[in-house]
Amino acid sequence: MKHYTCGLDAAIDVIDGKWKVLILWALGEGEGEARRFGETRRLLPGVSEKVLAQQLRELEADGIVHREVYDVVPPKVEYSLTERGHALNAALAPLGAWGKERIAMLQAEHEANAATASAA
Repeated sequence: MKHYTCGLDAAIDVIDGKWKVLILWALGEGEGEARRFGETRRLLPGVSEKVLAQQLRELEADGIVHREVYDVVPPKVEYSLTERGHALNAALAPLGAWGKERIAMLQAEHEANAATASAA
């Protein structure tokens, strides 16, 4: 078992990576319905297939994401959040709310600076 300094250390170990938090968001959208790989990728512009696949595998290994493989042709694979994944998304919700406030503050500052610059 890995040794953690505190609870935040253990949480960051799971969500560490540029895309993991956004993958959690994408899988949690739409009342948590299962999503296919391509659909998840479309929700995350800029992520490569390789990175998305790797981070989904890591989230699956951590018990955050469930991967369902259907025995059909062509192959069908769906991803969804586990109970642990839903709990993690709920824990991240206040951070998301803080981020929305920050975006609004930065936008207001930008508009104020633009107004000052155009008045000069």
